[in-house]
Amino acid sequence: MRRREFVISAGAAMTAVGALSSSLGAALAQESPETAAPEAEAEPVEVAPPKPFGFEDVAAMAKDLASKAYEYRDAELVGSFANLTYDQYRGIRFRRDRDPWVGSRDFALDLLPPGAIFHEPVDISLVDEGVVIPVRFDPHMFDFDPAQFPDGVDYETLGSMGWSGFRLRAPLNRPDVMDEIAVFQGASYFRAVARGTLYGLSARGLAIGTGSAEGEEFPLFRGFWIHKPGEQDRSVLIHALLDSESVSGAFEFRITPGAETVFDTRVALFPRTDMGNAGIAPLTSMYWFGPTDRSRVDDYRPAVHDSDGLQMLTGDEQRLWRVLSGHSALQISAFMDNNPLGFGLAQRARDFESYKDAEARYEKRPSAWIAPQGEWGKGTVTLVEIPVENEFNDNIVSYWQPGDRLVAGNRYDYSYILTFAAEVPDSAPISRVVETMSGKAVNNATGRTYVVDFDLGLFGAENPVPQIRASAGRIGHSYLLRLPEQRRMRLAFEYLPEGAKLADLSAVLNGPEGPLSETWIARWTRE
Repeated sequence: MRRREFVISAGAAMTAVGALSSSLGAALAQESPETAAPEAEAEPVEVAPPKPFGFEDVAAMAKDLASKAYEYRDAELVGSFANLTYDQYRGIRFRRDRDPWVGSRDFALDLLPPGAIFHEPVDISLVDEGVVIPVRFDPHMFDFDPAQFPDGVDYETLGSMGWSGFRLRAPLNRPDVMDEIAVFQGASYFRAVARGTLYGLSARGLAIGTGSAEGEEFPLFRGFWIHKPGEQDRSVLIHALLDSESVSGAFEFRITPGAETVFDTRVALFPRTDMGNAGIAPLTSMYWFGPTDRSRVDDYRPAVHDSDGLQMLTGDEQRLWRVLSGHSALQISAFMDNNPLGFGLAQRARDFESYKDAEARYEKRPSAWIAPQGEWGKGTVTLVEIPVENEFNDNIVSYWQPGDRLVAGNRYDYSYILTFAAEVPDSAPISRVVETMSGKAVNNATGRTYVVDFDLGLFGAENPVPQIRASAGRIGHSYLLRLPEQRRMRLAFEYLPEGAKLADLSAVLNGPEGPLSETWIARWTRE
């Protein structure tokens, strides 16, 4: 199964609101026997409108959940939703006429069916002018492709399994087409696209124990509250309730699509147990191979990945680029920081020739950038690289790991802006790494040659001074070459392991007053 491929009606919504209004009116019309006075004229009573549903309501639910033992929820998939193949699941489509926002020019909403790997039920409610309207699962909201379901569908057996998530649409690339802009489906995963990009890497609500010997814990979004946008709104507001063995949490996403699709995010976490393995603002991507490790894969394409590096902006405004690589063993890298300004997984190779894949179109995969709001304190930006044998599984994870443990019974709040875009939103005047290549050293049987190309645009007539370091082994011959036609500054050097099994390499181009480039970082491992 390829991982990347893998509502109620408006009338029903108005019925629910009408029922709520009728109940309220009936309640107000009742009189207490003790105060009934038929002869007297009743005094008018002012009734305060109900408080609009918001983030703190979800936080109260999360706090209550965390005070109780965790209960995993699952649904038995029956009838036409049971034992689905990949093609059968794709053959179930949400009916556009059941969109609760049907008629809106700016946004559309699809509810997603259970089936295949999606068997954990998700509660979905609509919020209209602050009023919560739960959406009951209804299989009649889907069309079933006759080619995949030739015997038809028995709707009577399909009424209680629950939704698996939802999809948002907006006129992203053309004013007359409602493109997909984001999808929330599976555990706490969600993906988004910006204008001119295709689905690639994912974000998550929370990562727990990623890459640990104890195994990873996958929290679930068990409920969503999707607010109906007003006529002038250019964003969609979503609240979500997360739950897991170790923690419960409340989330708020204000999603604004465009050339950059932005998630303004709030999080409140309530640990059930003390946690030293929580990953805040996690991103998940795929890297199989590229120019640094092309020789280990027999494939017609020069590179296959959704992201080619981890980009960081530290609390003291250092800019780092950690190039991704394929390894034969699990690799975990931790970059210590205090109040980070940003980090994310980026796809920098943006031309077709870098991949030559006419189907996957990896050059159109978005980058994702986390910009913390407020002070996050001390901790690490952590990168996990998991060995893979193909392109069908995500194997790259990045997140912020707080320096202090999250203590059971406490509340922890985080705010950040998550941006999906072709380029990371950092326009600082500094030279960036364009490409990294690697191959066997010519003059040393155990050595490795690295070629790092920087953007030439910011360098003057004088060449900068390279500073190259290795955590183990040593750096051999190096040179710097200007490539005006390609608009690149090329740094090449040999790395000599001298018995080392693992080394972190770094390079930066310095001028008289300090760095002129971001710092390039790579991990070498003995295969």
